Amino acid sequence: MSMDISFIPFKHPIQLSAEEMRQNARDFYSMLDGRRTIREYSSREVDKDVIEDCIRAASTAPSGAHKQPWHFAVVSDPKVKSKIRVAAEKEEHEFYSGRAGDEWIEALLPFGTDEHKPFLETAPYLIVIFAKNYDLTEEGSRSKNYYVQESVGIATGMLIAALHHSGLSTLTHTPSPMGFLGEVLERPKNERAYILLVVGHASEEATVPDIDRKPLEEIATFV
Repeated sequence: MSMDISFIPFKHPIQLSAEEMRQNARDFYSMLDGRRTIREYSSREVDKDVIEDCIRAASTAPSGAHKQPWHFAVVSDPKVKSKIRVAAEKEEHEFYSGRAGDEWIEALLPFGTDEHKPFLETAPYLIVIFAKNYDLTEEGSRSKNYYVQESVGIATGMLIAALHHSGLSTLTHTPSPMGFLGEVLERPKNERAYILLVVGHASEEATVPDIDRKPLEEIATFV
């Protein structure tokens, strides 16, 4: 069934001079350049409305045919976080015990990661982002979604940026397979776990690897 859409004039809500644009771009890069993946979290509380507004920001992401094929399951209940940790560590044990293969494990060695994931309980929030290959109509029939991976990936990136901009730290966790997340959170069959985002304040003892990002000339070409 087609949907009638009307069109309205657009004017960008932010009107800037060339110099203001350059400064904003520099400031935004500088802000995001301070983002790091954090594995050690404080139990310090985070106001729910901060999480809500960050998810609202993520929901402004473009999506195929404007289908918005995402769902954000926000977990703060300690019992549910514990269930997720137990299930995730089971999958991670299999991963580090051979499922990943020697090359992948060797690539991870410098970072000191292993099957133990205490941050799944210590961080105040877990946000499980689900991708929906199709929606269900009120009549129970399927309505196909388009460019689901791309759309949900963009929304996830915007969510990470919004959370960092709000002063929070994050960790992108992708235990494989992730089917247990849909079971624990009792999500419908048309949703598939895309990524598990750990959210909170870094602990005072948190450390991060001393690594560099690739320079612009290695990641971009201008023609």
